[in-house]
Amino acid sequence: MRRALLLRFAEVAFNSIPHGIFTVDEELRITHFNRAAERITGWKRDEVVGRRCAEILRSESCDRACLLRDSMGGGSTHRDHETTILRRDGKPLLIAISTAALRDATGRILGGVEIFRDLSDIVELRRQIERTYTTEDIVTKSAIMRGVRELLPLVARSESTVLIEGEPGTGKELVARAIHNLGPRRKKPFVAVNCGAIPDALVESELFGYVRGAFTDAKRDKPGRFAVAQGGTLLLDEVGELSPAVQVKLLRVLQDREFTPLGGVEPVKVNVRILAATNRDLAAEVANGRFRQDLYFRLNVVRIVLPPLRARTGDIPLLVHHFIARFNALQGRRIQGVSAPAMNALLAHSYPGNVRELENAIEHAFVVCGGDTIELGDLPPHIVGAAVAPPARVAALQPLEEAEARTIREVLAANGGNRSAAAAQLGISRNTLWRKMKQYKIA
Repeated sequence: MRRALLLRFAEVAFNSIPHGIFTVDEELRITHFNRAAERITGWKRDEVVGRRCAEILRSESCDRACLLRDSMGGGSTHRDHETTILRRDGKPLLIAISTAALRDATGRILGGVEIFRDLSDIVELRRQIERTYTTEDIVTKSAIMRGVRELLPLVARSESTVLIEGEPGTGKELVARAIHNLGPRRKKPFVAVNCGAIPDALVESELFGYVRGAFTDAKRDKPGRFAVAQGGTLLLDEVGELSPAVQVKLLRVLQDREFTPLGGVEPVKVNVRILAATNRDLAAEVANGRFRQDLYFRLNVVRIVLPPLRARTGDIPLLVHHFIARFNALQGRRIQGVSAPAMNALLAHSYPGNVRELENAIEHAFVVCGGDTIELGDLPPHIVGAAVAPPARVAALQPLEEAEARTIREVLAANGGNRSAAAAQLGISRNTLWRKMKQYKIA
């Protein structure tokens, strides 16, 4: 009885540990596989017991330097060695493994044990810090975007100028960074400049820099973005916003591969790969005389067009789970997913802000979500309103109702759309507020 109780306790403890654990016999066949190992790898215990661990994990080190075999052979232990395995679905996963031999009371080695930790959160944090985006960060199952993803490694190997077109929020900078990180300049600087955010009077000095004495406050030399990006990649974001005068100077740089800083005399040679991005149709801008045709042809050596999110709604569930994983890593949360009503609302929205708007919606949900599942009420009001508002039924409100509706709108606006804070200020429950918002068609 006592032995059975101890075995049961050991099994409960084995399955309660948050890290993956499995044991093997002398032939490296799996004998035990805990629940965390099932969750991390995607394999079920019944599928793996009796099979060699190398068949399951398919690690890059299984064949050439198996740490578990080493532990069982010499008795040495290994701690927190990073390696990559393949999950059951074939996706690579970075883990940290620790291994040790299992011995009986006499010291004879009976097998081995391996403990492993999922490092996905750390990978995401590294990516956020280093901005080392690649094609793996382009989450899609759309045929158009798959074509873009397959094109990027080919474009990255060349030195050609690339023009990336797409609506705001479609991921133009993500594509540009992927091109840089996949190419031979990956260890050199990646510099992005938003041409539309710089006043016309400062664009030239921002791009090309200036020398001391170029104007009254120029007390020292200042390098421009071209100089900072030397040897690397320069992204000219919103290039369609450049004035005609700056367009002429940019054309000169692309033709001659040199520029002259503001107030300078000698031209400076530049070795920079140019990527340009715009939310405008530059061909139409050329036809209307707002953009130089010769500059357009210089920029448009390779053209990549990113579709809006409304043209690839099948990607929305993939992107939602991608952003949940990202914010879990960044905020230390453990949100599991979204409810069916919330997903329906996300699928119904038109996304004028595209992928960036969807990402912001998930971040908003992380702020207000108190559980482990994002509910409909956790989404931003403009997305929820679009999902729940019935076909227009414009009925006149009674004076009292009109006053109540106006008060709710004002309090919601004062609290930045936060329904919990608005409900507290109004002295009603969140559910009551939700019902009244629905009654008065308040988005």
